[in-house]
Amino acid sequence: MSLFHPVKIGNLSLSGNLFLAPVAGYSDRAFRSVCVKGGSCFEYTEMVSMEALTRDSKKTQVLMERAPNEAAYAVQIFGGNEEVVAQGARIVLQKTSCELIDINCGCPVPKIIKSGAGAELTRNPEKLFKIASAVVKSVSEFEGERPTFGGKAAPLKIPVSVKIRSGWDAQNLTWREAAAAALEAGVSAITIHPRTRAQGYEGKADWNILAQLVEFVAGRIPVFGSGDIFSPQDAKNMLEQTGCDGVMFARGAMGNPFIFRQTRELLENGTFKEISAAEKFSAAFEELDLLAADIGEDAACREMRKRFCAYSKGISGGAELRQKIVHAESKSDYQKILIQINLASI
Repeated sequence: MSLFHPVKIGNLSLSGNLFLAPVAGYSDRAFRSVCVKGGSCFEYTEMVSMEALTRDSKKTQVLMERAPNEAAYAVQIFGGNEEVVAQGARIVLQKTSCELIDINCGCPVPKIIKSGAGAELTRNPEKLFKIASAVVKSVSEFEGERPTFGGKAAPLKIPVSVKIRSGWDAQNLTWREAAAAALEAGVSAITIHPRTRAQGYEGKADWNILAQLVEFVAGRIPVFGSGDIFSPQDAKNMLEQTGCDGVMFARGAMGNPFIFRQTRELLENGTFKEISAAEKFSAAFEELDLLAADIGEDAACREMRKRFCAYSKGISGGAELRQKIVHAESKSDYQKILIQINLASI
């Protein structure tokens, strides 16, 4: 089988195996939209609090909105109480047309862990089983109406997946127990970021653990890999070295939504086309326009400062751009800065 290939997650069929990971504070629908144009096969929202959703938080509901060009997408959820998470999953189905619900069992942020969610679930497989079972049951028994998208009603029954870490710390690697609990709970896919909670996003992801998870699951459900995929070659290496069914780009897609297309080109043809500065900043302005439509120009321009900085990495004049861009307050400011340093005439 080619390294680039279709994937089936439960009753969900996807055209390819290159995904955008759920990235807190980044994977809004504007960013997901430019990633779709850049060749992403499937996108995950940033994680959504089930506690907030069950309290009818409007801000939380915005996080779940579908990008108009998403053929399919997933809503990632988190929570530490199985009853609340099950109730929240039903609300996700009622409010969105998503094709998959993913449970975050790996976030290392202290406030998430304190709520009994995130990496606490990888550390506590029994609790992971309770949470995942509750969501699988809630989704399988859902009988309400779902929103339409593109003139079609969203599927009534959708799969559930989990994303885990390798463990709490180097002395407590519980990925195997967590995966076993997820399988027993009836999930349809597992993604692993093979770092411990103690590592956060530092150090190196242990792809050997990903390979062992693939062997442990033995084809019963798909296994996806995340962690240290910053280039098309990294993705190719992960697929070859671990045998995983697909890869998730997180930080590697920031400022580079073209990485999906480039990776597919590498996997299918052995080479890929480099992206020009003009192409990068065209995508950046498209992302800015989409974000401004959702949250207003002022807020979007403040948020896009870090994103324009990401787009500028690796290009001539990027350092000068980053010094100026942190003061941009309007779309015209961004345009003037780029013209001033001869990066683009957009």
